[in-house]
Amino acid sequence: MAAAAATPSSVAPHRPRLLPLRAPCCPRRRTAELPRWSASASASSMGSRARPRPQPASSSSLGGATAATGRTPGMREYVEAAREMARRPDGGPPRWFTPLECGGAGQRVPGAPTLLYLPGIDGVGLGLIRHHERLAKMFEMWCLHIPVQDRTTFERLVEYVERTVRSERSRAPDRPVYLVGESVGACIALAVAARNPDIDLVLILVNPGTSFHKSQLQSLSALLDFIPDPFHLSTPQFLNFLTGNFMKMRPTSDGAGQALSDITTGLLPSLTYLADILPKESIVWKMKMLRTASSFVNSRLHAVKAQTLVLASGNDELLPSREEAERLDGMLQNCRIRHFRDNGHKILLEDEFDLATTIKGAGYYRRSRQTDFVSDYLPVTPDELEKAINRDRVLSFATDPVMLSTLPDGKIVRGLAGLPREGPVVLVGYHMLMGFELGPLVTGVLKSTGIHIRGLAHPFLFSKSSEQILPDPSAHDLHRIMGAVPVTPVNFYKLLSEKHFVLLYPGGAREALHRKGEEYKLFWPEQSEFVRMASRFGATIIPFGAVGEDDICDVLLDYNDLLKLPFYDILDKRLNEDAPKLRTDSTGEVKNQDMHPVVVTPKVPGRFYFVFGKPIETRGREKELRDKEKAQHLYLHVKSEVESCIEYLKEKREEDPYRSILHRLLYQAAHGSDTEIPTFEP
Repeated sequence: MAAAAATPSSVAPHRPRLLPLRAPCCPRRRTAELPRWSASASASSMGSRARPRPQPASSSSLGGATAATGRTPGMREYVEAAREMARRPDGGPPRWFTPLECGGAGQRVPGAPTLLYLPGIDGVGLGLIRHHERLAKMFEMWCLHIPVQDRTTFERLVEYVERTVRSERSRAPDRPVYLVGESVGACIALAVAARNPDIDLVLILVNPGTSFHKSQLQSLSALLDFIPDPFHLSTPQFLNFLTGNFMKMRPTSDGAGQALSDITTGLLPSLTYLADILPKESIVWKMKMLRTASSFVNSRLHAVKAQTLVLASGNDELLPSREEAERLDGMLQNCRIRHFRDNGHKILLEDEFDLATTIKGAGYYRRSRQTDFVSDYLPVTPDELEKAINRDRVLSFATDPVMLSTLPDGKIVRGLAGLPREGPVVLVGYHMLMGFELGPLVTGVLKSTGIHIRGLAHPFLFSKSSEQILPDPSAHDLHRIMGAVPVTPVNFYKLLSEKHFVLLYPGGAREALHRKGEEYKLFWPEQSEFVRMASRFGATIIPFGAVGEDDICDVLLDYNDLLKLPFYDILDKRLNEDAPKLRTDSTGEVKNQDMHPVVVTPKVPGRFYFVFGKPIETRGREKELRDKEKAQHLYLHVKSEVESCIEYLKEKREEDPYRSILHRLLYQAAHGSDTEIPTFEP
C-alpha cells in the first residue's frame, strides 16, 4: 500500500502517486529502505500541476495475505502497517499518498470526486484501511500522512490542505471535494471549509475534535508534563481506547478461548505501536495542536457553508462525540448527524462500520454540484442487501410472504416467472398500511430474480426536518441505500430512460396512512399520471396487489382520532410545515398527502400475499397514448387490474391451510425450518 506524495509548497501540490519498489541496481543516492506501507516525500519542494499516472507497485506481504484470505483489513493490520511507517526516521513534512488498492481507475465510477482523508491524533493516514477497497470505486482517494517527528502547526496544515482543495477545484470545477476527518482532522476540514465558503465541499466529520475543551483529554494534556515516557500510555483514556477497540474485534475462530487469546496478544503490539507513533514529545505536541484547532474552528463555525455529515460514537473513549454532534447540528448551516451508539473513538477500524454505506445512506454521495438521485446512485452490495433483509427478518418470518406472478398467457403461478427480465418496467400497486409490504417486496424480488426495483418515495424520507423529529436520524437510510428516489416527474423520467424497474404507488401517503375501515381501498387521482410517460419509453406496466395488513394488526388510532388528542396539532405542524407538498393540483382525498403516525394493535400474524398481474405493453403505442382520452382509458384499466389482484388474493387466501403462523410453525417443525411452506393452488 506504499505511495509517494508531495511536500507542502506555495504552488499547487503534487498529485499523489503510488510508490514503486526501487530496483537494487538503480544508480541513485543510497537511502534507507522504504517500508511497503509508507509514503515518501518528493525530493523537490516545487509544486506541479501535472497528473502522473499511478505506477505499478509490489504488494506487501500483509496486503497479499489479506487478499488471499478475502478478509477485510482491521485493527491488527492497521497496527502492523502504522508501526512499519512510524519506525522509519522521518521529520516531515506532511504529504499525501494513495493506497495501492485505491490507485487503479479501472473499477472507479466515471466522474468520481476526490476524497481527502485527514487523520486523527495518530497522523499515520491509514485510518481508512478497512474501507479502501470500497471507497476506491467511489472516489479518487488521497490520504494525509503526518510523520511522528513532524511539527507542522495547525495553521500550516490547514493551508496545505487548502492548496490541495483549490487545485482539485481547478481541475474539476463541477465536482465536489470530500474531506473525511477524524478528531483533529475534522478540525482541519472545518477550518478549510470556513476559509473557502465558495468551494463545493462535502465534510465527513468522524468524532470531531471541536469538543476538546469538554473532554477528558484537556485535563490529561495538563498532566502529561509530569508523566515520564512511556508511562503516559498507561493513562485510563489510552488504555480504554486500546482495550475498547480490541474487544470490538470480530473473533477469528469459533472458540471463546482463542478469541480472548487474540485480544490479549493483540494488545502488546498495539501498545508498542502507540509508543512508536505517540511518544510523549509527540503527544504533547498533538494535544497542544488539538487545543489550538478546537478554539480556531469553534470561533468560525458560522462561516462553514459546506454540506456536512457528523458521525458520532456513543462509546467514544476520548471525546464527548454524541453531545458534540448535536451541538454542531444546531450551529452548522447544512449539517446532518448519524449516531453509532455502540462504537468507540476509532469507529473507522471497527468491524461493523462501513463508511461507504453510511455516506450512501445519508444521501451524501454525489458527483456534481447537486445530488442526482438516479445517476449518482451506486448499486446495492451483498452486505447492504443482507442488512436490508435482516431489518425485516422478523416481519418476513411472521408473515412468510407468498409471491405469485402472471404469465403472458394469463396463467397465475407461484414465483416470479411472469416478471419481465428487462426494463423499463413500471410496477403499479396498492400501498399497504405504513408500507409494510415494501421490505419483503423489494428485497424478495432482488434476492429471487436479481431485479433491482427503484421506488418513487415521499420527499419526507429525504428531508432533514424528518430526521430531526424521528428518534433515529438514520431511520430512512436503508430506503436510500436500496434505491428509493423522491417522487418527481424528472426522477420518473430519468429512471425510465435508464430502463429501470420503477415502483409507483399512485395512492401515496394517503393510501399507506389510511383510516379505519379503509384497508385495500385505492386512493388514486382521477386523471392519469404515469401512462403517457411510460409509453414514451415503451415501458411495460405491471399492476400488482398485496394483502395481509389486516392479518397482522388493527388500526387503533387513525388521523381523525389523533386530531382529537390534546397538543397533537403541535406535532402535526412539525411533521408537515416544512415538508414538500404533493398533489396540490388534485382534488378529493388523494390531495391529503400529509404525514402522520398511525397507532396499531398487533394480532397473531397471518400471511402476506403478492400477485403481479399480466404485463401491459406500451411499446409501439406512444402515438396512440398521446391522446388524453386513450391514456385515461388505459389508466383506469390498470387501476381495475390492481383492484382485481387484491380481490383475487383476499378470496384465495381463505383456501391457504398455512395462513396462520401457528400452522406454519408446525409445518416447519415437521419438515425443517428451511423448507418452503405450501399455500393455496393459484
